[in-house]
Amino acid sequence: MASYIHVPSVAPVVPRLHITVDQQDMEAGSMRLMKEIRPYWDPAQVKLKVFTDGITNKLVGCYIGDSLDDVVLVRVYGNKTELFVDRENELKSFHVLHAHGCAPQLYCTFQNGLCYKFMEGSALDPEHVRNPSIFRFSMEVPGHQELQQELVLMKKHLSSLGSPIVLCHNDLLCKNIIYNEKEGYVKFIDYEYAGYNYQAFDIGNHFNEFAGVNEVDYSLYPDKNVQLQWLKSYLEALKEYKGLSAEVTDKEVEVLYFQVNLFALASHFFWGLWALIQAKYSTIDFDFLGYAVVRFRQYFKMKSEVVNLKLPE
Repeated sequence: MASYIHVPSVAPVVPRLHITVDQQDMEAGSMRLMKEIRPYWDPAQVKLKVFTDGITNKLVGCYIGDSLDDVVLVRVYGNKTELFVDRENELKSFHVLHAHGCAPQLYCTFQNGLCYKFMEGSALDPEHVRNPSIFRFSMEVPGHQELQQELVLMKKHLSSLGSPIVLCHNDLLCKNIIYNEKEGYVKFIDYEYAGYNYQAFDIGNHFNEFAGVNEVDYSLYPDKNVQLQWLKSYLEALKEYKGLSAEVTDKEVEVLYFQVNLFALASHFFWGLWALIQAKYSTIDFDFLGYAVVRFRQYFKMKSEVVNLKLPE
């Protein structure tokens, strides 16, 4: 069977260490391995945790301090298990699954086992595996190729819509807009994403934020009537600021409505990618991966709804 598993050419070379770990003295063997794969660790600070769920192998976790960010698992094969387990096949499977994001990083192999990265999470039990929210794998993040295709289509289509380039806030959450009722003005805070962008992106992004962040509800996305009122007020204020006396026409409002709802797609796409990056690197206690799924799901839903919009003649 091993010969039928194709290992990706980009799979990293995994060192093989000439170390044998005694199952009766896992600590000594594990420390020898850490000297090789974590030479910068202070041996006096290394902690070991024994995992007892394995029925074929012995497994311990090695780490420094209390953080789970860098835990090395040492798995020692059971005696004579090579009689019924193809270890070459196991390593190939490890490489393939890791390349597709379904397995942890493999650090090394040794004479009677291997070391790999600890994956934080909960091991399922019979109750969990019956849960539809788990077995349906609801984290439906589009693949890299699909995202790349969508990006190419958006760049080609949105750049031809004629939306002017202006200084944008680019993150007009409700909480980033301050309304002073007494003085009768609106001001903006948090400019970390501010920069020049398409006018319609900033407005479309703001309309998307009507749905909220923590408990997102896209039924709150403004309908056409609300948008037309908002956009007319915006264009009137813009003309007044520019010193133009001409009235805002229905066609001008409809053109901006057309642009805004297409650029709202780019907003979903941008924040979906942002959430994926945050899910990997952020230490903030927020479900970034779940948020990415929500944004990409809404992107494709909205795409099917706005694809038939026509630019007013």
